[in-house]
Amino acid sequence: MTYCVGIKLNAGLVFLSDSRTNAGVDHISTFRKMIVYEQPGDRVMVLLSAGNLSISQSVREILQIEELREIKEDGEPGPPITIWNAKSMFDAARVLGSAVRHVYDRDAEALKHAGLDFNVSFIFGGQVKGEGMRLFLVYSAGNFIEATNETPYFQVGESKYGKPVLDRVLTPDTPLDEAAKCALVSMDSTMKSNLSVGLPLDLVVYEAGRLQTDKIVCLDANNPYYQMMHNSWGQKLREVFDSIEDPVWDGSATTHPLMMPAARHSPLRKISTPEEKLI
Repeated sequence: MTYCVGIKLNAGLVFLSDSRTNAGVDHISTFRKMIVYEQPGDRVMVLLSAGNLSISQSVREILQIEELREIKEDGEPGPPITIWNAKSMFDAARVLGSAVRHVYDRDAEALKHAGLDFNVSFIFGGQVKGEGMRLFLVYSAGNFIEATNETPYFQVGESKYGKPVLDRVLTPDTPLDEAAKCALVSMDSTMKSNLSVGLPLDLVVYEAGRLQTDKIVCLDANNPYYQMMHNSWGQKLREVFDSIEDPVWDGSATTHPLMMPAARHSPLRKISTPEEKLI
C-alpha cells in the first residue's frame, strides 16, 4: 500500500509520500510515489500516486507527453495542451485526467481479465505563472476535485491513521514549517499502525509565488529530524494521555464525573432472561 498527503496553505504547499509497495508479506519493495515537474520561473507541479503500481507508473510516463486537444469556437482544432504549456493548474489537471483515461483505454480490459481492478488515484498540485496555487485529488476515472479553505489537504492510500492530526492542526493560515511537521507526524502515525507504509519518505515544501523549490528531501530511518520527531511524538502523546484524569466509578469526589445520566438518552439495557424483549 502507500500513504501520500498534499497540503495547500496560504503560505505554500506541502507534499509527503512514503515509498513502500507490497504484494504480500514476503514481497515488499521500495518505489518512489512522488515526482516534481518544474520549469523555474514558469511552473512547479508535484504529482503523488497511490494504487496499482503499474498503472501509476504508466500514467506518470504518459503525462510528460500527453496532449489534450480541443476544438475552438470556429470549429478549428486548437493547439494541444500539455502540462508544460497549460495556462492554469486546472488545465494541467485535465491533462492528467486524460492520461489516466489513456491508460484505462489501453489496460483496463486486460486487468479485468486478470481479476484486477483499475485502481489508481493521484494528488496533483502546484502553481503556474499568472495564477495562484491549486491542489487536486484525481480519481481513477480521470475526474478530480479541488482543495478549498475548508478542506486544505488531500490524502491517498492508507489515510485513516494520519487524518486526526491533520484535522486538529491544519488551517489555511498554518505556517509551512508547522505544516511540514504536521505531515510528518501524520506519516509517522500511519507507519506505527500499518506495516504496508514505510520509509524512506519524500518531502517537498513549496513557497507560494516562487515558481521553483529547493526544499526537497528524502528521509530514512537515520535522518536526525525524523528520529527526533518520531521519539518526541510518542513520548508527548504518552505524557498527555497520562495527564488526563482516569474515570471514577465508585462515586468518589471528582471534578469531571463519568457516571452521569445522559441528557436525552437512557442507559444501555441488560437482558437477563430469555423472555425479555429487546425493544
